[in-house]
Amino acid sequence: MNEKIKNLCLRTATGIAFVAVLVGGILWNNVSFTLLFAVITGLSVREFCQIVNQREDVQINTVICTATGVYLFLAISGFCSHITPSGIFIPYLLSVVYLLISELYLKSSHSLNNWAYTMLSQMYVALPFASLNVLAFQPESSYSLGVVYSSVFTLSVFVFLWISDSGAYCFGSLFGRHKLFPRISPNKSWEGSLGGGLAAIAVSQIFACYEPTLNRWEWAGLSFIVVIFGTWGDLVESLIKRQLQIKDSGHILPGHGGILDRFDSSLLAIPAAVIYLYTITLL
Repeated sequence: MNEKIKNLCLRTATGIAFVAVLVGGILWNNVSFTLLFAVITGLSVREFCQIVNQREDVQINTVICTATGVYLFLAISGFCSHITPSGIFIPYLLSVVYLLISELYLKSSHSLNNWAYTMLSQMYVALPFASLNVLAFQPESSYSLGVVYSSVFTLSVFVFLWISDSGAYCFGSLFGRHKLFPRISPNKSWEGSLGGGLAAIAVSQIFACYEPTLNRWEWAGLSFIVVIFGTWGDLVESLIKRQLQIKDSGHILPGHGGILDRFDSSLLAIPAAVIYLYTITLL
């Protein structure tokens, strides 16, 4: 019992510190946001490379993949904030080309796997985090080409995911009867997912009171999209871990596993939120 209490206290303390750092970094200013998620991107890509390299038929370059992912985040940050021109992406493209060509000279017997996982580290991990910049840097006005740093959309994605997870746990524990995806995640239920989604939609109305850029229905739609794709994102990482036969993606967060374990839902929710906001802007 003492060991369980100890683990619960450790998990709680880590969770509070994690949320405090994330929320503080987003709310402080654009510099803290950029530095925070550049580090998170690097740690996430590195962690992904390390877990896939556990396979005997995979050996990708962790250092270059990590540096490339961080550069992508910083490049999109500079471009979205109008600090740098589009030419900032050329080094990133050269890095991707290098990662492809270098495999020709390594004489590996599983080059196709190496290529696939190398590109997956960028498309599955680095690109979603880099897409946060699209949410963070918003047009100053309809008649201006300038941009301003806005923390509200970035923060809302994570708040919706946290509320949805908490609601899903509570509703699932009380009313869960029908399994959502037993082949991949046997603990998730339809009742829990529905309850978590409703909780997130309710919280979205608080954001509507403070950010009039979107009306109440649009905020509700954003929370719904984030919850749906967040659930798929969670399932995707669960499937990856099942394929690799591991429980956690890492151990950097005591009691919570790895970085990817904490951001798995957001890896699909962030791009979905970006697409949603662009769509309602065009309509």
